[in-house]
Amino acid sequence: QVHVVESGGGLVQAGGSLRLSCAASGRTPDTYAVGWFRQAPGKEREFVSAVSWSGASRIYGDSVKGRFGIARDDRENTVYLQMSGLKPEDTAVYYCAIGGVVVSRNPGEYLYWGQGTQVTVLS
Repeated sequence: QVHVVESGGGLVQAGGSLRLSCAASGRTPDTYAVGWFRQAPGKEREFVSAVSWSGASRIYGDSVKGRFGIARDDRENTVYLQMSGLKPEDTAVYYCAIGGVVVSRNPGEYLYWGQGTQVTVLS
């Protein structure tokens, strides 16, 4: 069984920063990409960012490009999403997902999902 746990969400003023963490444990795949997605109330799940197993490939959604950064620490089996220049429209539940073989914007490519962490940005 694989466990994926997100942390680091919270309340922040517009223009502020947060760092989300995604920790995977259990019988994780030998190699896996990690993706971040978000879902705001009444909206569809949206791709945010993803990083390859090696860390060499990183992709971002258009709405966060230039403001968010993704990085992984394999010693800690953790992936971080550094969010800066936050806007009220970034308010959502943020989900981490693992298990994709390749970096992908498609949630269907990921096998294991966390429960999500709430990010609320105040205007």
